[in-house]
Amino acid sequence: MIFNLEGKDAQSSARAGKITTDHGVIETPIFMPVGTVGTVKGVHQRELKDEINPDIILGNTYHLYLRPGIETLEKAGGLHKFMNWDRNILTDSGGYQVYSLSGRRKIKEEGVKFKSHIDGSYHVFTPENVMETQRSIGADIIMAFDECTPYPCDYNYAKRSMHMTHRWLDRCIDHLHKVPYKYDYSQAFFPIVQGSTYKDLRRQSAEYIANAGALGNAIGGLSVGEPAEELYAMTEIVTEILPEDKPRYLMGVGTPINILENIALGVDMFDCVMPTRNARNGMLFTAYGSINIKNLKWKDDFSPIDEMNITWVDTEYSKAYLRHLFHVNELLGKQIATIHNLGFYLWLTREARKHILAGDFRTWKDKMVKQMDNRL
Repeated sequence: MIFNLEGKDAQSSARAGKITTDHGVIETPIFMPVGTVGTVKGVHQRELKDEINPDIILGNTYHLYLRPGIETLEKAGGLHKFMNWDRNILTDSGGYQVYSLSGRRKIKEEGVKFKSHIDGSYHVFTPENVMETQRSIGADIIMAFDECTPYPCDYNYAKRSMHMTHRWLDRCIDHLHKVPYKYDYSQAFFPIVQGSTYKDLRRQSAEYIANAGALGNAIGGLSVGEPAEELYAMTEIVTEILPEDKPRYLMGVGTPINILENIALGVDMFDCVMPTRNARNGMLFTAYGSINIKNLKWKDDFSPIDEMNITWVDTEYSKAYLRHLFHVNELLGKQIATIHNLGFYLWLTREARKHILAGDFRTWKDKMVKQMDNRL
């Protein structure tokens, strides 16, 4: 993997770059649609490529390990071939799912024992077998195994957890040297900064991760319920330490406003279930605010879903028709809303890139944040 910086904003820490892997170029800043179990929910791969057009999507190690399972993925030749996706894929390590399974897991130095949310069967994740699993899945970018701490989090717990994440990182790196690539392309490895919302821990973790010398770096343990101000403060501390010549990935973030503010702090890569999950609940994101399409006010509104026409669904269907689909619980409504929201998120990060390269990102960002902070 190669990362090249192409431009920086003069009034913020925003930057535009290109990541090149064996599966193609990723222009940054970038939003990665979440394809948890080998599919971005409600969207055909053809629609994903032709309409939403992401350079990279995200898969989830925990879910893919359980279903369809590593044996099936290896027989298929990896996740790319299994789901017929010839562009980039990033897999997270399962650390966030370990966090979310708080009532079903036990964390020890060796790793994590957990109960499957599907059938209650017991499984163990260690830094070593998670690296092997991600080799088998075959993503272009793979993540270190870490513990994602909750919010709020006791300082001493956050400190112990951070140090364990660092020890797990060392084990991940050591084991990766012993496990060759399974397919005919390479994989880039990203470690993850932790430390909850404590400034000294975040600095310490960022320095440890920076010194690991990986091809890119991730920021974890945020977007877990902390106020936006804490999110931005922790991100700023970390981006000031992580090397400038490596891509920076902020995991699980967030709203369109969160994304723009964190681009301004020097983040390059984002993922979040919000555009797809909110779409399935009738919430649409636009450049002028969010729309709850289920509201009665849209019943007789025959104007296009979004006159900006980012994706074909925006002008193909009216707000009234989309509201009707949700009102009668028709699956097509969720599909239309999903395509719209993902298209908007990709448009937003690509517009940010254009304005970084043009030199007016800060002015454009401030205007967009004000516009988007509305309920229509």
